[in-house]
Amino acid sequence: MALVRTPRTLDGADRRYLSTVMSKAMLSEAEELDLARRWRDKGEHVAMQKLVSAYLRLVVATAAKFKNYGLPMPDLIQEGNIGLMLAVNRFDPERGVRFSTYAAWWIRSSIQEYVLRNWSIVRSGTSAGQKALFFNLRWLRAKLERAGGGSMHLDNATRDEIATALKVSPADVTAMAQRLAARDHSLNETVGGEEGGDAFQDFLADPNPNPEEIVTDKMDGGLRREWLTESLKELSPREQLIISERMLNDEKTTLEDLGGRLGVTKERVRQIETKAFRKLQNLVLRRYRQASERPQEKMENFHCCAPA
Repeated sequence: MALVRTPRTLDGADRRYLSTVMSKAMLSEAEELDLARRWRDKGEHVAMQKLVSAYLRLVVATAAKFKNYGLPMPDLIQEGNIGLMLAVNRFDPERGVRFSTYAAWWIRSSIQEYVLRNWSIVRSGTSAGQKALFFNLRWLRAKLERAGGGSMHLDNATRDEIATALKVSPADVTAMAQRLAARDHSLNETVGGEEGGDAFQDFLADPNPNPEEIVTDKMDGGLRREWLTESLKELSPREQLIISERMLNDEKTTLEDLGGRLGVTKERVRQIETKAFRKLQNLVLRRYRQASERPQEKMENFHCCAPA
C-alpha cells in the first residue's frame, strides 16, 4: 500500500507536496507513543499512517542536507522515506526514546547508503570509518584550513588532525581525499578531450595471452606430452602400470588393489612407485636438456607444428 507520495521532478505539484509536508506539525511524545503502540499491538494502519505523515518533514529536511552530492532531490527523499518506514516497523515504544530521534537515525542512514551507492560508479566503501570520511572529510578539512589560515592543500598536520577527529588512519584520510578530488571517466572518453584522440580504454592492458603466447604454450604442452610418452616407454611393464594407475588416471588406484594384481604387498608397490617416479623425472629432464641443446631444431619443430 502506498503511504507516501514521492515527487519525481520538482514541478508545481511537487512544490505543493513539499509545502504540505513541511507545514505538518510534529507529534508530542505522548502522541508518538500512543500511535506506535496501536501499530505494534493492534496493527492499526491509520495509526501508522499518522506517524509516518507527521515525520515526512524530517525526511525532506534530512534529504536537503545531501543535495550537494549531485543526486536528484526526489531520489534522496524516496530513500529517506524508506528509512522512515523501517523506523516505524522497528520502533519499540517501551525503550524510552522519542520516535523522532529514532527515525532521524534511520532516515539519515538510508540516504547515506544511497549516496554512497550512487555518488560514483566506483564504490567508496561502506565501513563505518569510510562513511565518516566520505561525509565529513570536506567540511572538517575546510574548518581546519580556515582555522590555520592556510590553503586547501591536505598537508600532514591537517591529515593527522582529521584522522584523529574521525578515528581513522592517516592513510585512509589521504586515500579518501584523492578519491573525492577525482571524477569518473568513461572508458570511451578521449584523453585530453581531443576529438579523434586515443580513448582511456586504449591504454588498458589485456590480461589474456597474446597469439604468440598461445601458440608457444600449445607447442610447449605438446612437447611435454611427447617427452612423457617416450619416457614412459623406457620403464618396465610393472612400473608403467603403477605410474599409469597411480598418477595418470582420473581415479587413483589404491596401493592395496595394485598389490593384489601384482602379487606383492602394498608397501612394495609404494617402493616401486617412488623409484619409478624418480626414474621418470630423470628421463623427462634428460629430454628437456637435449632439446635445450638443439634450439634450432626446436624452432624448426615449432614452425612445423604451429598452426598456419
